[in-house]
Amino acid sequence: MTTTNAESTSGGAKASVRKPSPLDQKILEHFPGLVVRKDLTTELKQNAVVPTYVLEYLLGQHCATDDPTLISEGLESVRRILAKHYVHRNQAELVKSTIKERGTHKVIDKLTVELNDKGGFYEVEFTNLGLKKVPIDVDFIKRYPKLLVGGIWAITDVEYELPDDPKASPWQISSVKPIQVAGVNHEEFLAARAQFSTDEWMDVLMQSVGFNPKHFSRRAKLLTLIRLIPYCERNYNLLELGPKGTGKSHIFAEFSPHGMLISGSEVTAPKLFVSNANGKIGLVGYWDCICFDEFAGKDKKVDKTLVDIMKNYMANRTFSRGIEQLTAEASMVFMGNTQKSVAYMLKHSHFYEPLPDKYIDSAFLDRIHAFNPGWEVAPVRHELFCTGYGFVVDYIAEVLKHLRTEDYTGLYKQHFEISSEVSTRDQTGFEKTFSGLMKILHPNGKATPEEIAELLEFAMECRRRVREQILRIDDTFMPNDFAYRDLKDGAVVTVLTPEEQQYPAFAGLRPLAGQSGGDTTEPIPGEASQAQEATTPSPATSNRHLPVEPAQADVTPQETEDSTLKEHHLVVPENSKGWSYRRLFSDYLRGASGIIIRDPYIRAFHQIRNLVEFLRMVNEITPLGDEVTVHLITGSDQETMDKQMENLGQVQDSFAGTSTPFSWEIDTSANFHARSITTNKGWKITLDRGLDLFQWFEFSPFNAAAAVQEARLVKGCEVNYIALER
Repeated sequence: MTTTNAESTSGGAKASVRKPSPLDQKILEHFPGLVVRKDLTTELKQNAVVPTYVLEYLLGQHCATDDPTLISEGLESVRRILAKHYVHRNQAELVKSTIKERGTHKVIDKLTVELNDKGGFYEVEFTNLGLKKVPIDVDFIKRYPKLLVGGIWAITDVEYELPDDPKASPWQISSVKPIQVAGVNHEEFLAARAQFSTDEWMDVLMQSVGFNPKHFSRRAKLLTLIRLIPYCERNYNLLELGPKGTGKSHIFAEFSPHGMLISGSEVTAPKLFVSNANGKIGLVGYWDCICFDEFAGKDKKVDKTLVDIMKNYMANRTFSRGIEQLTAEASMVFMGNTQKSVAYMLKHSHFYEPLPDKYIDSAFLDRIHAFNPGWEVAPVRHELFCTGYGFVVDYIAEVLKHLRTEDYTGLYKQHFEISSEVSTRDQTGFEKTFSGLMKILHPNGKATPEEIAELLEFAMECRRRVREQILRIDDTFMPNDFAYRDLKDGAVVTVLTPEEQQYPAFAGLRPLAGQSGGDTTEPIPGEASQAQEATTPSPATSNRHLPVEPAQADVTPQETEDSTLKEHHLVVPENSKGWSYRRLFSDYLRGASGIIIRDPYIRAFHQIRNLVEFLRMVNEITPLGDEVTVHLITGSDQETMDKQMENLGQVQDSFAGTSTPFSWEIDTSANFHARSITTNKGWKITLDRGLDLFQWFEFSPFNAAAAVQEARLVKGCEVNYIALER
């Protein structure tokens, strides 16, 4: 993509000039004034700690064009507005002084209102400006009730005048303008949407949430766009667990003024539903979507009463205030991190294992409509972000809000019939997911049978994942197939999850009675013979309750753990080839579940690359579904410590969720010199050169030495294999 710079004549601000792609040109043509170049948001975001929808509201007013000169001028206007009116916390006193000296001033800040029950009036708190107990007219509360629950971002006229009553506030509010679009013409939206193919529309939506669709497969796009369903489907319950850094909470923190992101540990029944003390309705009464971030974690304190209230609300949309039954429409989203690989969780426990114990409740989990597999989502990195055009997020947020009034749950029924074996709750779950995806991708409710089948299968898969994992924690739930029949040709399609197909030997395991984690899985007696036959899941049985006998991937019979291993001393000749970490170490590492590396010189780039190759070797010899933790103890120095810690942190993050979790620590002792590898299976390997065995080689993708350790020349070294007391 050709990039130059255009300079604004008014302020000297520069904005990159990018030739719009054909899709960008089409968006600009059919949605004039409603789109913005997404890299401009990223550029502004660096200097302003405000939600994306606030920045794009301003960009949409000044930069909704592909004219580079107008973009530069508009960008400069937005910068001036932010510089003049956005309140930075560290400049709050300066802004207060400006208001006092001028008598009035517009500020961009988040406002939260509370009722002063003793005085019978309402008071505002400004998040960044730091003003509290500022009186506000009740008319603003009636127009914008979200001021009372979580607050809203707004452009506010604040006045200063010393009152006659010394107890009164000198600060006054004369106007409040919430940062949101004025309205959406839904018929115009549908007419413009009709100009795009399904593939084009998926890409438009991906760009609108800030991602470059070129780097996402079609399935990856669905895994991202399912996160929008809580905004367009009433009372939708979504769970997503996966490694950190995959952008799980991005859409819920930045995308819409109708969503609220809260910490999972901050939830209370009065805050969420209703306070019986004062009758005040909680968040569910005011927000379309409530996302519980960092929901996983065994150390989280959970109120069992809250869990019970949530179970009733998630099933029936109701909660109680005294003897009064209340209803609400807020969708619930639960986001959390996993620490284990998919194969490990399937073999040893279940996908719900990271959740607080009180939430590992089959009745609660059965209310989840879809389980989005976060482990399939790529970690967020720079090249994934969009530089093209997408909707001003506030606009698409309003479109989705309008679609909450529609019901598309039954649109598949003219083409397909669900198996009678599917339970009512399962069917409700995947029908709501299907309805949400139809609203997002086909808002007019019209799609081809093939497109409908794709969304129906994906929705059924996400609900099947919920059910399959409940079967591992509750023996009272019975297994059943997720299948549908094509009414045109009678073909029956049985839907499986990708992990069932990838790991058939673990797919149907159940835990031992009364346990919910660890090595607790067991097969059903009489079905052991199925394990030898299972290579792909049978549509009829889905390979349920297979015994744990995983094949050791990439391990030959000669490489399996050998009880005849002996202590010995090995000399690796200088300048020889044919040596690798696998040849030197693997026999003594097999069967271990924990490894400690002591090497004071894992600092430079090539040394950390050696560490990654060691971790890859351990990963390759670890049996499928098992886990070997590797902990590094190394040294550092002041000159390289920052970069070293950054690189080791990246290694730790990248191996999280694999069968080789990695951790590290810095030992600052002046006497730290010895280098060794120690396992919890009773072996210690001492190395006079540590992992730094190889001579310099050209690190090129076309060089065999870069890919194959045996092709490298080695430094002369000595290795000792020592048996420890067991």
